[in-house]
Amino acid sequence: MSLLYGLLWRFLLALVHANRGLVSWFRVRLPCWKDGLWQGIRTALLLPLTLIGVSDQPKKRHQNPGDTGTGAVGRSWRWQSDLACLEKLPVHIGLLVTEEELSYTDIATLVVWCMAVGISYISVYDTCGIFQKKNSCVLEEIIRQQQELLGVDPVKYNVGTLSSDSDSLQHHVVSCRPTVKLLSSEDGKQRIVQAAQQLCRSVEKKVMSSKDINVSMLDIILRDSRKIPDPDLVLKFGPVDSTLGFLPWHIRLTEFISLPSHKNVSYEQLLGALQRYGSCHQRLGQ
Repeated sequence: MSLLYGLLWRFLLALVHANRGLVSWFRVRLPCWKDGLWQGIRTALLLPLTLIGVSDQPKKRHQNPGDTGTGAVGRSWRWQSDLACLEKLPVHIGLLVTEEELSYTDIATLVVWCMAVGISYISVYDTCGIFQKKNSCVLEEIIRQQQELLGVDPVKYNVGTLSSDSDSLQHHVVSCRPTVKLLSSEDGKQRIVQAAQQLCRSVEKKVMSSKDINVSMLDIILRDSRKIPDPDLVLKFGPVDSTLGFLPWHIRLTEFISLPSHKNVSYEQLLGALQRYGSCHQRLGQ
């Protein structure tokens, strides 16, 4: 029986990755489509997973995902059922921790939950860069939580820092494998400084004129250096009412939602934040 559950889980996981890739591709490539048409496409893509989740878990939607169903398979049904109920899902989510005391276990749990509901890019940020400096500890916790909650091989996921040389994703190309980035304040300010220096060197070498420098050119340099989409949603944990230098160039359209703490955070709190994000309608100046 355990073998059967294992095979079923692997099949569902492959189906989740395929659906997530298609949904994210449509969201990135076709942002100008009308809401009704997009909702129709989204419903069609998620219908198979919705039927699985709703039919087997209709009365367990508000339990901890670790307590539903039979192991990882039951949790997968719960997550896909919740995903189908969201108006929209962020392609890139930021986890901004403003607290002084950090919990590797709790932040790893949040990362894995984000993976489970289908978010393609997850950025973890603290202003001092402690998560980034202790990336091996974070990675160990993520791997442990993946195996415990998802029951999957951790090598299927990309985990690294923003400056990692292994990042081979093209700009705004959505990966079918979740990508985790560990960030600090230097990844925001330092990137802007480096872009400015690059422009100054180009002027000095007479590759371009100072009159050619504008906001659009700086924007292109900064985005090419990151190779991932701008954050759609940032969850801020802690009492500090500040972004604390979180990617200052890339958050002009980002939705921020505050939560009391990243410690002992529940899945219901994450789901509630995603539901709030899903109900937000950005008019973009219209």
